[in-house]
Amino acid sequence: MPTESHLLMDGALHVYRRENSRYWQCSTYLGSRNHRQTTKEASLAAAKDFARDWYMERCVEDRQRRRGGVLLLDGPVQPLIAGPGALADGRRRRTPTGPSFEDAAKAFTDEFEAITLGERNADYVKQKSDHVRVHLIPFFGNTALEAITAGKVQEYRVHRQTSRIDPKTGKPKKPARATLHGEVVTLRQVLKTANRKGWIAALPDMSAPYKTSGKVEHRAWFSPEEYKMLYEATRERAKNPPKPRWREVCENFHDYVLFMGNTGLRPDESARLELRDVKIVNDESTGERILEIEVRGKRGVGFCKSMPGAILPFERVRRRKQLKPTDRLFGKTPRELMNTVLDELKLKFDRDGHVRTCYSLRHTYICLRLLEGADIYQVAKNCRTSVEMIEKYYGRHLKNNIDASAVNVRRARPTPVVTRKKTAKPTK
Repeated sequence: MPTESHLLMDGALHVYRRENSRYWQCSTYLGSRNHRQTTKEASLAAAKDFARDWYMERCVEDRQRRRGGVLLLDGPVQPLIAGPGALADGRRRRTPTGPSFEDAAKAFTDEFEAITLGERNADYVKQKSDHVRVHLIPFFGNTALEAITAGKVQEYRVHRQTSRIDPKTGKPKKPARATLHGEVVTLRQVLKTANRKGWIAALPDMSAPYKTSGKVEHRAWFSPEEYKMLYEATRERAKNPPKPRWREVCENFHDYVLFMGNTGLRPDESARLELRDVKIVNDESTGERILEIEVRGKRGVGFCKSMPGAILPFERVRRRKQLKPTDRLFGKTPRELMNTVLDELKLKFDRDGHVRTCYSLRHTYICLRLLEGADIYQVAKNCRTSVEMIEKYYGRHLKNNIDASAVNVRRARPTPVVTRKKTAKPTK
């Protein structure tokens, strides 16, 4: 038993002296095992200096062992043994131990729901638990946390790209880029939770290999002509629905298209919109009747002032549904009906192959405002986004944003001086 002990490096390093010994010893716990070494120093100060250097060397070796996902056992090199448990230099692989990914996932979901209560959208919090339950735990399961390396993360990406097979085509159904990115973000948050609890020393490299920087592409929207085709088709569908019992649904969908195209709300924002959040006002600056909307979305509570064209759809929906102040204006986003109408009009994809959805109505609102010469800062403020996002995804492909007078500048050329030749006077 040590008769005297000292703690260094925030408690990670112990310097102690045993009974009947004149030399100090040092020990630490790294890589799920204890390391001990004699300092061969009788002086405490010299022993502490030796222990600090020894501890830093052990930390470097431990990081090198973890890099690449291979953990090695210390000690004398054993004879070379063929098989999955042996390495080229004869050392044996150590089976990773300790808390599993499932333990970290449970800690993360409990912690995330408790800490973000009231601060993040409930759907966003639920999405995180769905990522863990549906995708991450089935793949990683009881895998030890120290065995989750950069290679294991890449295996997960490959698994998600190839595991689901379309029964019609027999080809893999790949998840959307944003879907897979969201799952990897959740995986990183789970591993960060494990790191905070001291279950892993560091996070693995989770960047996607072989990934190019990619080009900035505009969001799918409806040009003025296409938007006119869309709302005329929904108007005709509202007058003559495919089945009489679908009349109210078609009328609500027509008003939804007009309302979204004149407000620029996100689909999730319109789904949460209640009657008490909308007011009809006379705008002082324009002298027109517009809607003032209190928007509740992913950034909290914001505000929106609509175009005058949103008044009639709002009044029709309010009258048709006999809404109370706490009733939702539209409720669930009509994705299926939107896809049906877009397929009929052959507008599901734009010329670049981008898919149009209900979100495209927001993109259409922003683009039409910019085409009309609206101030980009005011548009960003009204849409609860940033000028940078609008310039990046919307403004760059709008020809009206380019000032031809500022582009087609020509340098003034000097006017050439015409000199007359002198004629010789006749000699007398």
